[in-house]
Amino acid sequence: MVLTTERLVLRPWEEGDAEDLYRFAKDPAVGPIAGWPPHTSVENSREVIRDVLSVEETYAVVLKETARPVGSIGLLFGESGTVPLSEGEAELGYWIGVPYWGRGLIPEAARELLRHAFEDLGLDDVWCGSYEGNANSQRVQEKLGFVFDRNVQGVLCKPMGETRNARITYLSRERWADGQSA
Repeated sequence: MVLTTERLVLRPWEEGDAEDLYRFAKDPAVGPIAGWPPHTSVENSREVIRDVLSVEETYAVVLKETARPVGSIGLLFGESGTVPLSEGEAELGYWIGVPYWGRGLIPEAARELLRHAFEDLGLDDVWCGSYEGNANSQRVQEKLGFVFDRNVQGVLCKPMGETRNARITYLSRERWADGQSA
């Protein structure tokens, strides 16, 4: 599946994206706040593409002007998210390379992915979590219309081998639809 917006193409990750992924994912300002360690090499990024990012509904965020990935966005289902998910629910996850922070690219990508989630996949609710201290992610969620649900203490962050506190928000199909008509 390929999704497009004004400035972006959301497409499946390819092993050939490993160098671009490594360029952004090695930055310690990116992964740890999102719950994963910085990448250590191009080969490490290639393994992440094969083992983590090559799943249904996970997309490279690609700039149309360069045709190169600058981040990632996806929907997690079942046990793969940070919150328990029921049938008809998914969790939204995203990140973008530091040089692209503050340009509105992740909100743009997320709006299209949410449209896909509610219209094409027929989901009822999309959840989103952010670890304590990730104000950038929380601002994205607010821009998208997500509403606060709860704070959760001691969430296991497996890739980092630690527990953290998380802020959980959600967006219902109805709230999303209301926002589309506004």
